[in-house]
Amino acid sequence: MSLLVPEKFQHILRLFNTNIDGNICILYAMTAIKGMGRRYAHAVLRKADIDIRKRAGELSEEEVQQVVTIMSNPRQYKIPDWYLNRQRDIKDGKTSQVIANGLDNKMREDMERMKKIRLHRGLRHYWGLRTRGQHTKTTGRRGRTVGVSKKK
Repeated sequence: MSLLVPEKFQHILRLFNTNIDGNICILYAMTAIKGMGRRYAHAVLRKADIDIRKRAGELSEEEVQQVVTIMSNPRQYKIPDWYLNRQRDIKDGKTSQVIANGLDNKMREDMERMKKIRLHRGLRHYWGLRTRGQHTKTTGRRGRTVGVSKKK
């Protein structure tokens, strides 16, 4: 960080219901938002013509607004579909980038849908077991007792 602090420096930014540290480089500070990775943050900053070496607190209000609009409407700014985290949504078939609270809501809806249609993955979520094919005979017991109990 530079020795001189700009006059309009913000130590904490508020974007998408998330507090962002103003002292961190903007590229990495944006990853604090749920649903934002380094690659997507880099693409958004390139579309907004913002220097990725800038600190998050050094951004002006116009730059922050531009970043928010690009993050909300990535397809209008020609960010490719394969960059986005919600491709061909089950309900409406659209491709979008889901961020912050919207990501939590979509995940909850997906879990409820899987449980409702009795999908194998949904049942495993319901039972609290691993869902991605891991072995569970001896690992991942997390406090559960499995095996033979001693007779007294």
